[in-house]
Amino acid sequence: MPVTDAQLVLRIYRLALTARAVDERLWILGRQGRVNFVLTARGHEVAQITTALTLRPGLDSAWFYYRDLAAALALGVTPYEIFLGALGRASDPHSGGRQLTAHFSSPQLGIGSVSSVVAGGVPHAVGAAYAARVLGQDSVAMTYFGDGAASSGQTHEAMNFAAVHRLPVVFVCENNGYALSVPLEQQMAVASLADRAAAYGMPGCSVDGTDALAVHGAACDAVQRARNGGGPTLIEARVPRMLPHSSQDDDAYRSPEERAAVVAADPLPRLRGVLLDCGALSSGDADAEFQRIRAEVLADEDRAVAEPEPQPGRARRWLYADQAQ
Repeated sequence: MPVTDAQLVLRIYRLALTARAVDERLWILGRQGRVNFVLTARGHEVAQITTALTLRPGLDSAWFYYRDLAAALALGVTPYEIFLGALGRASDPHSGGRQLTAHFSSPQLGIGSVSSVVAGGVPHAVGAAYAARVLGQDSVAMTYFGDGAASSGQTHEAMNFAAVHRLPVVFVCENNGYALSVPLEQQMAVASLADRAAAYGMPGCSVDGTDALAVHGAACDAVQRARNGGGPTLIEARVPRMLPHSSQDDDAYRSPEERAAVVAADPLPRLRGVLLDCGALSSGDADAEFQRIRAEVLADEDRAVAEPEPQPGRARRWLYADQAQ
C-alpha cells in the first residue's frame, strides 16, 4: 500500500484504534451482562472509516447497518454517545436509550436511523438520494450492508431503482463471507458481489477492505461520480469478521483454522505497519497513541455508566412528531 497521504492514513489509524477500543469494551460489557446485545465491528473498521470519510457530515447522508460503529465515529459520533446507547441511558442522544448497540440516528451528522432489519437502510438511502435529486441538492447517500443483506430482495429493488434513475447513491457491501452462519458460496453463485453491478447498469468494484488507501480511493471515485450526476456505484469491501456474528453466537460453524485466519487478517496491524514504514509514526509513538486512546475510551465508558437510566413513564415519548419536545 504506497502512502500518498500520510496524514490521511494517520487519521484513519486513530479512528480505527478508537473503534477497536470501544468495540472491545462493548464486548466485555456484553459478557458481564451490562449490555444486552453486541454486534462487533472488529475487522471491518478500515473499510467503514475510509468510506465514511469521503462524505460531508450533515450534508451527505449515511445509512448504516448494525455493525457500523467505526463509520459512525468517522462522521462524528463520539465513544461517549456509543456507550450511552449501549448501556440504555436516558441521555443517549440517538434514541434516549431505546435502541440496540450501534443503532445511531443523527440528523445533524446526516446519519439516518439504523434499522435492525437486514438491508433496512438500503432502500432508505435510495429514497434519500431521490429526494436530493428532486430538491436540486448535491447530496450523496451512502448505504452500508453485509453480504447477507446483499441477498435480500429489497437490496435488488433498491439497486435497480437507483440505476434506472441514475441516483447519487453509493452501495457499500462489507463482505465478511458469512450471513450470520451461512457462508458466501451457499448464498450466491457469483465470484464477486461487485459482478452484480453490471446487471443493474452501474459501475462496481471489489477491493481489499483491509487496504485503507484502496478502499478510500474507490469510495472517492464513487462519491465524485454520484455528485457529478454519474449515478450509483456498488463497492464490495472484502473484510474479515474477527469475532462471532454477535454476542449471542458461538461461532461453532467456523473451524479453528478459519477463525485463526480471520484474526491474522486484522487490518489494524497492517495499518500500523504502513505508518511505521513511511515514517509517519515511530514504534514508541504508536504505542503511546494506543494507550492515550484506550484511556480516553475507558473514561468515556465510566462517564456513561454514571448516567441515569430512563424513567419508565417516558417509554412512549417520541412515538409521534408532536411529542418531540
